[in-house]
Amino acid sequence: MYYAKNPILPGFCPDPSICRAGEDYYLVTSSFAYFPGVPVFHSKDLAHWEQIGNALERESQLVLEGCGHSEGIFAPTIRYQDGVFYMVTTNISGGGNFIVTADTPDGPWSEPHELGEAAQGIDPSLFFDDDGTCYYVGTRPNQKGVRYNGDWEIWAQELDIETMRLTGESHKIWKGALHHGIWPEGPHLYKKDGFYYLIHAEGGTGMEHAVCAARSRQVFGPYEGSPCNPIFSHRHLGADYPVVMAGHGDLVEDGKGGWYIVMLGTRRVGGYGNTGRDTYLAKVRWENGWPVINPGIGKLEESVALPGEPAYKMPQEVSWHFYRKTLPVGFMTLRSAGTDVYRLCETEGCLRLYTAAEKLAGRGTPAYIGVRQSVYDFCTDAVFRFAPAEGEEAGIAMVCDENSHLRFVRRCAEGRQEAALLYCTKGGERLCAAQPLAEGITELRMVCRAQRAEFYCRMDGAWHLVARDIDLRKLSTEEAGGFTGCTVGMYASANGKASENHADFFYFSCTPAR
Repeated sequence: MYYAKNPILPGFCPDPSICRAGEDYYLVTSSFAYFPGVPVFHSKDLAHWEQIGNALERESQLVLEGCGHSEGIFAPTIRYQDGVFYMVTTNISGGGNFIVTADTPDGPWSEPHELGEAAQGIDPSLFFDDDGTCYYVGTRPNQKGVRYNGDWEIWAQELDIETMRLTGESHKIWKGALHHGIWPEGPHLYKKDGFYYLIHAEGGTGMEHAVCAARSRQVFGPYEGSPCNPIFSHRHLGADYPVVMAGHGDLVEDGKGGWYIVMLGTRRVGGYGNTGRDTYLAKVRWENGWPVINPGIGKLEESVALPGEPAYKMPQEVSWHFYRKTLPVGFMTLRSAGTDVYRLCETEGCLRLYTAAEKLAGRGTPAYIGVRQSVYDFCTDAVFRFAPAEGEEAGIAMVCDENSHLRFVRRCAEGRQEAALLYCTKGGERLCAAQPLAEGITELRMVCRAQRAEFYCRMDGAWHLVARDIDLRKLSTEEAGGFTGCTVGMYASANGKASENHADFFYFSCTPAR
């Protein structure tokens, strides 16, 4: 026996979908406005996960121009059938629902097969029946007319995987488990013991989020709801419980009769969530023809006991030098590949960020390269060389969205070289602190504990405090809104001006605070 620690994927890994191919598990999550899109994770034992790539890594696959942080790519599903991996998702900022395929999950993935206007709504999924027939399952507004906010329905239709076109009639199969239920979404179909099972989310993505179940002898219904609906939720645990908003689940069978579900949940500290929605694992037992999640427990566990022996624990990078030709997996830009705002200088061992005119407070592609914030107690360091002209800046950024972020940077302001902490909340920016800097290499440090942060710069071989007790709650989804969590990364900008300058980052880390 061994244990999986929850969350199995911490930090901005929402809407998880999972599949098994032989003895290997693969999982994908939403990516919204970040590029590349749809990270792909691999595990041998459900406990230890490694990101092996991204399904959408080319701009020909993913157009995010002008989209907000919480737009872009919603709720992907990954499935495996007859040696082919399928990933279906929605780009709500353009292109709608589409499918990409790959022979191996680390890619390359195909160009998108757009499903067109026939594939209405969001949260698409695929189901392969025993005879190989593929069915598309999605959500859409009530076809009889939307009577209230969240009045949607789940529908299914056959999909010809040779032509990647929906065929035959579209069938409404489920309206939701509860009377006047809202936002039936994230649907997935499975087949077990002669029944077609529908697992879906309901209640919205907030505190009432839940997992519900229905079943039918026929793929297009009629479906009956589980007498225990919702079959899982944290809604009854209250706002002060450490993990809230649990829901949006996807089942997987381990090939030995064991069943599990992955779902999203949000960790809060002091009532605020900055890391976004994580991915959690729970056990599933079938009783009287229905799935029961974490029987005898009824909530997500901090650790999940798993049978057998664990696979080798995947190494996780937490600090980076840049003697390489490509960005490390897990790094992201905003809205495009950003190849015009950065370059890897392999021989010099640096990541060069050009001082683009674009700022974080916009909907373009700023010179920002970051990773997901996965914990609340962490330390971020950056070592870089930068000689800013007036109005230019480079350093560390912590980003919730285009309206809520902070920047700890070296800048030139009124002719002064300084380390400056700038905090943007809901579109308004203020200077929190500044410290004069001498010429030479810049070393900046941000130390976060719970919802507070301290900021340091290194001068004359010693760390100097620039700001302390900075409240990070303004970067939470409770304050800023949206569907993402925070990311932390390297940043450079000329703040609206044309510039040919650049900052060379030699080292960047984001490690748990001691």
